[in-house]
Amino acid sequence: MNEVKRSYDASRRRDQARGRRRAVVVAAQELFERDGFRATSIAAVARLAGVSAEFVYKAFGTKAALAKAVFDFVIGGDDEEVPVAQRSSVQNALAEPDVRRKIELYIDGLALRQQRSAKVQILIRDGRHTDDALVEVWQKLLDERLAGMTMFGRHLLDTGQLRDGLDLDEVRDVLWTSIAVEFYELLVLARGWSLDRYAQWTARAITAALT
Repeated sequence: MNEVKRSYDASRRRDQARGRRRAVVVAAQELFERDGFRATSIAAVARLAGVSAEFVYKAFGTKAALAKAVFDFVIGGDDEEVPVAQRSSVQNALAEPDVRRKIELYIDGLALRQQRSAKVQILIRDGRHTDDALVEVWQKLLDERLAGMTMFGRHLLDTGQLRDGLDLDEVRDVLWTSIAVEFYELLVLARGWSLDRYAQWTARAITAALT
């Protein structure tokens, strides 16, 4: 009985810690997007989340690391530790046999991820010019996108349905560039395109470049 109780208590503590961590990320997202990275203090995040500043530092280490955690949260849409590549939207695209439809499905999911994460990406991208702590975070975002597009590019090539003469470097770079947040920023945030229009344009651009 004591062993069961200890297991229950440990599980409850883990759930409580996860809930507090999620509250910190949600609070940080709100303050970062409202006030900017530099103007947002760890103390302010802790107050809004209802935790101590010590908890924030122990859980995330630095404010820059917290910004990365916010990005990971919004890109996935939750705090589950499931990589984007293993999410259902990507898996559905990978399972589709037709390469054009495969690209459309992938971009449909990408558009939703951009909608959730664009403000945070832009905050990190622009914030690195005034706060060196964000330089490494932005580079990590670029590197993660490149790794993801390398895997997706290899998958597209393996279908045998892309245009002759393309190699992995070119396919990867076309994908990596086409899904950059800058296109979403210009077309959706600046020009007011709908999410569907943005997704359709991006899928057509990629398809035209690769097939």
